[in-house]
Amino acid sequence: MKQPVASNHFRKFKKRSPRHIQLEIDRQVVTVLKNPDIGELKKGALKGIRVLKFKYKTQQYLLSYKEQDKTLYLYTIGSHENYYRKLKQFLH
Repeated sequence: MKQPVASNHFRKFKKRSPRHIQLEIDRQVVTVLKNPDIGELKKGALKGIRVLKFKYKTQQYLLSYKEQDKTLYLYTIGSHENYYRKLKQFLH
């Protein structure tokens, strides 16, 4: 089984979210652990990163991650607004 490793950004977002959002994030992480290829593979500056889009009620969230060896690195999570800009800043 893969070991998930969450970034500080990921942990802070989850901690500050309401309980029902935290549970949905946990469900999505389990989904990614079972099938890491489910997210869309990015190109260009974000090459090698996968992004899973999911909705909770009416809000869309994006979860970025990378699978390496037997580890799943969870980078960022948030709404679509400025998401890719923040992800680039986080990675560089």
